Amino acid sequence: MNLFRSEEHARKWTKFNPDSQKHLKPLSFWLEVFSGEMFRARNRTDFISWLRSAKGRKAAQTTMAKLQ
Repeated sequence: MNLFRSEEHARKWTKFNPDSQKHLKPLSFWLEVFSGEMFRARNRTDFISWLRSAKGRKAAQTTMAKLQ
């Protein structure tokens, strides 16, 4: 992942790919995504089983919905 000062700064980068435009989001957005229940649960010893449970699937769906 590359961190830039702003979206404009990222767009001026020589290796910028216009297809990645949709992923340019403010830091607050990424903080919200990565602080979601699915990411907080990753340290569970039963994470894979939990992810397959109804609560885990809902957390994954919530995360995926934010990314679309």
